[in-house]
Amino acid sequence: MRSLLVFLLTFISLTTLADCPDWTALKAQNEITALQNQIDQWDDAYHREGHSPIADELYDQSRLRLSEWRLCFDLPSAPKPLRTASGSIAHPVAHTGLDKLHEAAAVETWLRDRQDVWVQPKVDGVAVTLIYRAGVLQQAISRGDGVRGQDWTTSAQKIGAIPQRLTQPLDLLVQGELYWRLSEHVLARAGSVNARASVAGLMARKSLDSEQANGIGLFVWDWPQGPPDLPERMSTLATLGFATSAPYSHAVSDFAEAQKWRDHWYRSPLPFATDGVVLRQSRRPPAERWQARTPYWAVAWKYPFAQALAEVRKVNFKIGRTGRITPVLELKPVMLDDRQIKRVSASSLKRWQALDIRPGDQVAISLAGLTIPRLDSVVLRATERVDIDIPNADDFHALSCWQPDPGCESQFLARLTWLSGKQGLAMQNVGRGTWEKLLETRRLNNLLDWLTLDAPELANIAGFGERSSVRLMESFHSARQQPFAQWLKAIGLPPTGQAQLPDSWQALVHRDTEQWQAEAGIGPGRAAQLSAFFRDPQVLALSETLHAAGIDGF
Repeated sequence: MRSLLVFLLTFISLTTLADCPDWTALKAQNEITALQNQIDQWDDAYHREGHSPIADELYDQSRLRLSEWRLCFDLPSAPKPLRTASGSIAHPVAHTGLDKLHEAAAVETWLRDRQDVWVQPKVDGVAVTLIYRAGVLQQAISRGDGVRGQDWTTSAQKIGAIPQRLTQPLDLLVQGELYWRLSEHVLARAGSVNARASVAGLMARKSLDSEQANGIGLFVWDWPQGPPDLPERMSTLATLGFATSAPYSHAVSDFAEAQKWRDHWYRSPLPFATDGVVLRQSRRPPAERWQARTPYWAVAWKYPFAQALAEVRKVNFKIGRTGRITPVLELKPVMLDDRQIKRVSASSLKRWQALDIRPGDQVAISLAGLTIPRLDSVVLRATERVDIDIPNADDFHALSCWQPDPGCESQFLARLTWLSGKQGLAMQNVGRGTWEKLLETRRLNNLLDWLTLDAPELANIAGFGERSSVRLMESFHSARQQPFAQWLKAIGLPPTGQAQLPDSWQALVHRDTEQWQAEAGIGPGRAAQLSAFFRDPQVLALSETLHAAGIDGF
């Protein structure tokens, strides 16, 4: 069950405050209210209905963002997330919850001057209190709000991982985590697989069948009224019939040791999902002093976010060489797996339109293949929908934008970049940045205007010194020597499959669609594209320019 989230606002520095949104008081109130309402809906779904509509880490980041916004605009703290989780059964000993730390510096600060600290995996499940009388399970209580919870006794009596009778006739109360059993689960590779929500949903049901009950495990993490030292508590609980937690409990003397175990469990196979580690002092206050708030003797050190919550600052539309429109979101920089992410692609115009992402929206991003930022979903929409100049998809295609006319700058630049790239003329030292500099000078009004540039002219352009101008002219000269087939690709010839093309423009320009379709590997659609390419007035003009320049084949 969600831990009581008390975020360490003392770590929100003046730098964070400097990043406060530039909102009016009214807009701030509207945005904060919208985020609070969304979080309230998530809390209600999780605590009352037993399902989680959002990943835990996105939930945590959303609450942190809410706290930051409230601090920015000097508003009261957010209501406690567990206020809707209360049940009818009082806990004899309160559930304390845990502070959640994400930064190594905060963990080092917490460890400083503490003695006899132990580290355990933070099992990703739902918390429970188990009460035994004379060694027999009498009651199971959900965590609820930490003071009162729901009666889970009927379901608990069906779960084989919960001892129904202890080896000794003791009166006993333990607190632990009910988790979904997994086989050789490696968090770094597989993620949380929504394991917590699975257990929460099952425990919210009125009854469990045997298969469901057998899928639930138990990890006891505290015996509030047990022996004062953690090792003795663990060993005694094992003799009483609880699954031993010894393999997952290790003493640590400093930050480096804690980090070692955290990294080990992050990358090692485990029988449960985790979302971090718990650092706890062996000794803690008497159980009667425990309260439903974060304690000083234990803390959670969360794993790196697999998903980050990012604010959209701007939506740009990148138009590729063939006219494909790709919306790219500019983000307020966020860290994801030690990488700073500033932008993410929305994949396609159609997907962006379906998601309707605007500046101010909060989106979830992750890394595809551990390297490429990926847009996952919209988490929260800004209350004010910003108007955006959206390009018309009908205006852009494989034969559009042969000049840098207004609205065509992106596609024209993509054509130039393709032309000089390895797929085209393979010009050394010529890339997108080179073309951008030349376009700024307004010396390129056509795809082939660079053929007429000379060294003195280049040397007078800002950003091109004498040496770079010489290198650029050498690249331009070498491009002239490229074979006819390479030039065809460079100016945008559609793929021709296995077709054997003649080395003459005139032999190609007179082909009709049927003749193209007769070539190996060319179907009706591609044949129509090729025919249209060789009939296009702009392409014909390019061929004339290349003929005048003496390019082989033209």
